Amino acid sequence: MFRIALKMLFGDRGKYLGIITGIALSSILMIQQPGILISIFTTMYSFITDIGLPDVWVMDPKVQFIDDSKPLLDTQLYRVRGVKGVEWAVPLYKGSQRVRMDNGETVGCNMLGLDDASLIGGPAIMIQGKLADLHQPDAVIVDEAGAKGRLAKPSSTPGGKSTPLQVGDSLEINDKRAVVVGIARATKTFQSQPIIYTTYTRAKNFALSERKLLSYILVKAKANESPQAVARRITKETGMAARTADEFKSMSLWYIIENTSIITNFGFVVLVGFIVGAAVTGQIFYNFTLDNLRYFGVFKAMGATDRMLRWMILLQALLVGGVGFGIGAGLVATFAAATRDSSDLTLKLNWQLLTGSGLAVLLIVLLAALISVRKVLKLEPAEVFK
Repeated sequence: MFRIALKMLFGDRGKYLGIITGIALSSILMIQQPGILISIFTTMYSFITDIGLPDVWVMDPKVQFIDDSKPLLDTQLYRVRGVKGVEWAVPLYKGSQRVRMDNGETVGCNMLGLDDASLIGGPAIMIQGKLADLHQPDAVIVDEAGAKGRLAKPSSTPGGKSTPLQVGDSLEINDKRAVVVGIARATKTFQSQPIIYTTYTRAKNFALSERKLLSYILVKAKANESPQAVARRITKETGMAARTADEFKSMSLWYIIENTSIITNFGFVVLVGFIVGAAVTGQIFYNFTLDNLRYFGVFKAMGATDRMLRWMILLQALLVGGVGFGIGAGLVATFAAATRDSSDLTLKLNWQLLTGSGLAVLLIVLLAALISVRKVLKLEPAEVFK
């Protein structure tokens, strides 16, 4: 009977392909949109992820997310170093600076000032040059996306192609000369601004004259100490906010979620995808069942039980659901792989997303099967033979 059910399904190719297409399009929307949303979320705390060595981030108590840094006095660094359980603590400058290009235009960039001695917080992947080259005079390191994108040298001819920054090129930051000594690979930030790395002392020199320039203090807990315990101890003894890396990521993420409509916008598209998929799939599958109603009537007259008929329709629904979801997920995975190295649009997939969208597709096909089963179970075989 199951083989007959499959023959019935494959025999009507028009409706079979229509159901698969509807499920595939629905799957694409339900996977792609959350995938893009996940990618956006990861950029919100990518700066914290890239600096993976510290256990604890110390900041002003009023900081709400990673880009909301409120400068501290340099003397706070020594207070943190004196807290029990702290193995080391280093300063970090994070601010926005303007870079003047050769054609006179200015580009906003994120500047990171690393501890002069250890360079903790620097990029993990260097494409050109070495991190230690930051000890050279006026040295800076530029991230790869910025070097090829907004910081690329403009063409001398109108409409010409710009030239990516290379080691040895110079930049002008707040009327001060900076020499590019390396190109690094960094995770794209939420604001998609170029990232410039330099030493803490040099970053203060590049920055405009301000009394406070210490953005964050990066702390490593001792091996026998819990990062959470050290963070609470720092907060108690210094009055500053100390959070573990995971706590800081979570805080940054929830700030964006609570203060923007990003979840609502993406969620609406996913909901539309689910509704459209359910409507299209349910309608086509129901019409398919109506067209084959006479066959189900014959099966009932020959002694097929209601349970057997339910399993036949469920098999048909699960098959088209699995094929449609496989096609949709495969297309989205192909798109994600093609845009993996793009600096403009990326899409991240994980097993939770695929599982959730798979369950949504399963719900769609089960609803379609339920509607069709009711029609079959109410069918009287005598009506078919009339």
